[in-house]
Amino acid sequence: MPDPAGQPPPSSHTLWRAFVPRWAYMPLSGEGAARFGGRWNPVGQPTIYAARELSTAWAEYNQGFVQHPALIAQLRLDAARLVDLTDPAELDARRIDPSIHACEWRDAMDRGKVPETHRLRKRLMGEGADGVIYPSFMSPGGTCVALWRWNAPGALRLTVVDPDHRLPKTQASWV
Repeated sequence: MPDPAGQPPPSSHTLWRAFVPRWAYMPLSGEGAARFGGRWNPVGQPTIYAARELSTAWAEYNQGFVQHPALIAQLRLDAARLVDLTDPAELDARRIDPSIHACEWRDAMDRGKVPETHRLRKRLMGEGADGVIYPSFMSPGGTCVALWRWNAPGALRLTVVDPDHRLPKTQASWV
């Protein structure tokens, strides 16, 4: 539930992110989403898409198609202000219609329209939210996170769990 100022309380999460192995050296960039736009971000706005379950990350990455090679990284998210759109009480408190989950965002973008999810993003960011928790479309019962702000001074911390430092630091391993 939001605090009296309308901001969600800070929370910590373990997340899973599946992405194209070529970008292993940039696991926290959000640039792929910025390049093409997504459910929760317009073109040009970096966004991290991750899942709260490993199986959901895999299902979302493949989108029900061919099983493409992927790198799956565990992320640690601390002090994030996420709006939980899977909670009916949260939807009600924020006057968000549950039909937001059925938003045809890709079709709207293809027609040059602003998807309802992008309008909601703008509103929630204005209220201090760093992102949202939303239901997975590819993994029934699974949940995803779209993160709009991370790792700026004084902001939440998003880190990749890599205790043995196995992730490359540059693209050189793919050349």
